[in-house]
Amino acid sequence: MEEALASAVREARRLLRGAASGVLATTAEGGQPFAALVTPAAAPDLSPLLWLSSLSEHSRHLAADPRCALLVTGLPAGPNPQTAPRVSVTGLAERVPEAEVPALKARWLARHPYAALYADFADFSLWRIRIGAALFVGGFATAQRLRAGQLLPDPEAVAAVAGAEAGAIAHMNADHADACANIARALCGEGEGEWRLTAIDVDGCDLSDGNRASRFCFSEPILDAEGIHRALVRAAREARGVS
Repeated sequence: MEEALASAVREARRLLRGAASGVLATTAEGGQPFAALVTPAAAPDLSPLLWLSSLSEHSRHLAADPRCALLVTGLPAGPNPQTAPRVSVTGLAERVPEAEVPALKARWLARHPYAALYADFADFSLWRIRIGAALFVGGFATAQRLRAGQLLPDPEAVAAVAGAEAGAIAHMNADHADACANIARALCGEGEGEWRLTAIDVDGCDLSDGNRASRFCFSEPILDAEGIHRALVRAAREARGVS
């Protein structure tokens, strides 16, 4: 993979995994485009997850026509908003099957812990966007089109990391709570709080103090349980050096 493409993939995945909000584009009755603010999270395989009320316009649109697009942005380098990195993904939305909801809902809540207040409302359901393609813009006049096969992480690595995730989280929170707090403060720029590890994927990990979420990106994608161990040990040592 050429360096420009590799950089675009890395940054696009970072934006999708770390987004606190985004703009969802759907198709209303008669073909009228419609846009709405949403709060996405990324499934282990990078599919955007949306916790949507059936009362919302965009939920009704997706039920009738699953074609959609999701735009997430980073921070601009200066006063010009067009210097902000952003990625727009297009694909098909689907309701997550009931058997998958508990694990993926927990993943969504790891990015939006404040939403626990309404996460059990009966009119809400979990949706997933199956990514078909993406456009990454790294700033003003810098763009890279990405096919799904280029953007999405390796399925075997996703499965291996997912299989080791629960054990790694339990171990870190039980035996290395101080390291979790150091990572949040020193490497993510967060303030004081009881920061705990809440999710791990091939690209990084999420931490939460119960109301806020923070994202730590690994220096490179990990492939398995040993990769989780190495990445977290490296992060803990780096955080100690910064503190």
